[in-house]
Amino acid sequence: MDFLYVTMPLSGVSVFWPGLVILGFGVGVIGGFFGIGGGWMVTPGLNILGFPMAYAIGTDLAHMAGKSLVSTRRHAQFGHVDYRLGGLMVVGTIAGFEAGAQTVMWLERLGKVDFYVRLSYLLLLGLVGWRILTDVHRNHRSPRENGEASAEPAPAVYPERRWPAAWIPPVVRFPRAGVRCSLWWPVLVGLITGWLSGLMGIGGGLIRVPALIYLLGCPTHVAVGTDLFEVAISGLYGAATYTYKGRTELTAALIMLAGASVGAQIGTAATKYVRGERIRSLLGVAVAGCAVSVLLKLAAAVQPHARKTLEVVAAVFILALVAALAAGIIRQFLRGMRAERTASRRPRAAAAR
Repeated sequence: MDFLYVTMPLSGVSVFWPGLVILGFGVGVIGGFFGIGGGWMVTPGLNILGFPMAYAIGTDLAHMAGKSLVSTRRHAQFGHVDYRLGGLMVVGTIAGFEAGAQTVMWLERLGKVDFYVRLSYLLLLGLVGWRILTDVHRNHRSPRENGEASAEPAPAVYPERRWPAAWIPPVVRFPRAGVRCSLWWPVLVGLITGWLSGLMGIGGGLIRVPALIYLLGCPTHVAVGTDLFEVAISGLYGAATYTYKGRTELTAALIMLAGASVGAQIGTAATKYVRGERIRSLLGVAVAGCAVSVLLKLAAAVQPHARKTLEVVAAVFILALVAALAAGIIRQFLRGMRAERTASRRPRAAAAR
């Protein structure tokens, strides 16, 4: 069965390449649907498949940048990208990313990078998953979400932000997102998520999409598209930085990108047929499931006698989670297409009569 494994040229590890294909396609679907790079699944997934953490981060960033460019193009066609808002976030993201990358190099020299990055993942995923799921539960029958149009851009109503810091000059309007706030809010969001991106190999969308929704007041679909635009730009910078540091396995990135390019098209198109509330609830489930897989990996590190068993369970769990989420999104996509075709046939049938 040696043909199922490929040796990475830089790290020297032997990797199960069908796992890379499954991970790439599944995360492509999920990333295009949720508007995030998917690094919160890819980086721990690569680590579980055998990559050292620093190489998992660099490889994911290279794969993420290419996939996000494909998804951004599709979201732009639906009118879900606010380029002004995304451009401001990039400014903070680049500065924060370099700080995060230097933190990883420092932890690697200390020999503690795997433990501390996994622990950071666990805390972050748990907090964000809890926040999203509690919000969805509280607003399950919110009139605003039930009336939200999936395919239409948000009206430029510029909702008021309640906190005083939102009005620190200069105040900027973002017409596509339909919000108005201090210019420093998007930069700050970019700075924090950039640091997390450099530290954990995530595109930052795990934090940025909820921040755009809950802090800035962006509609879900615009938050999704705008974040993917930001992920594509910052991901290119991050991939270049980690490649320069010799921590990017381009072979693995290309294997994943082949599947992700197809998956991203499907995931992005699926958002056209799903309400924002449904997208957020699925995102919460995905985040919570990923936290469980990271917890299993941490348990394997502190339980040597059960290490192999726990690592196998963690690998199977993360791949099954990605496959299940991707299958659910594809199902929503196919259901929406059938409903759209049925609706388009009705006027023609009525006219024929």
